[in-house]
Amino acid sequence: MLRKVLLGFACVLTLFGVSRVLAGEAHAWPMALWGLVLLLAVVFERWRYAQRSDSGAGEWQATPERFIDPESGKLMQVLYQPATGERRYVPVEDAAESDK
Repeated sequence: MLRKVLLGFACVLTLFGVSRVLAGEAHAWPMALWGLVLLLAVVFERWRYAQRSDSGAGEWQATPERFIDPESGKLMQVLYQPATGERRYVPVEDAAESDK
């Protein structure tokens, strides 16, 4: 929801700033620039923090760490990849299926 609001605001800010610059108002260029920066930040944020699926499932080791995810209320299992030090948090049901 917040992502959609930020995308909408960034688009409006960018378009308004560009239209004002094209209309001859030179002092409106910071509005267009900041709108574009916000737009790019929101778009690339999803790409930057996307979960990588290229890692093999067999390389992950289950740890004894478990916790209740405050957002979903599900019991989570911590998986660890020794080669990279990366940690992954998966629901206990999914972790049990990957162990098979």
